[in-house]
Amino acid sequence: MNFDEFTGTVQHRLEQPGTGETVRAIRATLSTLGERLPEGNAEDLAASLPMEIKWYMTGAVHEHGQRFDWQEFVTRVSEIEGVERSDAAYHAQVIVDLVESQVPASDFRQLRDSLPESEDDENWRKLFDVVDAGGWEGTRGE
Repeated sequence: MNFDEFTGTVQHRLEQPGTGETVRAIRATLSTLGERLPEGNAEDLAASLPMEIKWYMTGAVHEHGQRFDWQEFVTRVSEIEGVERSDAAYHAQVIVDLVESQVPASDFRQLRDSLPESEDDENWRKLFDVVDAGGWEGTRGE
């Protein structure tokens, strides 16, 4: 999948009016995720993505491995993307679902293992709600 296909898929799934809003959603999600992940994990995950998308998780990140919870993740994505927190959370879930379909299973497992998923901890499992529901296409009955 190339950059245009990736952004087109995200634009369709998020029902975004234009490419600018779509790219902003992708950048907000993946750069914030890149900030949370250790540098090596971010590079592994991004390796199978289109070069322009990969850059959001690697080159655009000034400090990898930051410690913040799911709520802070959503806040950061919301601020970068310029949307409500609920929209930012959903956009991140849909984008992560597309990423899951593009990367090796071992790299996606490494992502999941890097983020606490217990309800008592940081609630990162919410990031994987669309993936765990069978993926975007599965949740849409397509």
